[in-house]
Amino acid sequence: MALAGNTFYTGLFRHSLDDKGRLTLPSAWRHAHAAEDRFLATPHPDGYIAVLPPREVEVLHAKISGMKMSDAKAQAFAARFFSQTQDFSFDKAGRIGLSAELLRHAGLEREVVLVGTLTKFNLYSPARWQQEEARSAGEHFGDLMRQMDI
Repeated sequence: MALAGNTFYTGLFRHSLDDKGRLTLPSAWRHAHAAEDRFLATPHPDGYIAVLPPREVEVLHAKISGMKMSDAKAQAFAARFFSQTQDFSFDKAGRIGLSAELLRHAGLEREVVLVGTLTKFNLYSPARWQQEEARSAGEHFGDLMRQMDI
């Protein structure tokens, strides 16, 4: 059952960067978006790239817009976060180009593992994704579900 107006980012896809360093987004994830829709890609502290689609960008925009200019910690966070963040849209073939800094942060050289998290998606190197899978495998997955009250 789909919720009207929502795009679900589910599944796992393995794609390769092309010779120009572009990545093709899964068609299932881009079908609800126009080519001019803006996404944000940001380095996650755990060594992957988090990608926020337009709806999540709106949520983040509202939070950032509410920060006071006099709040030094909030302003420092925003400066650091957005200095590393890249906005993008995809071309007619569904490809995106990511900065060398983002690719380096996530250890992406050729192969990319795209993982949906329902409201957004993440880009992992195969080795980093393997670590993530091991961390949440078996009984650990059940523990995580219980902790999240799912």
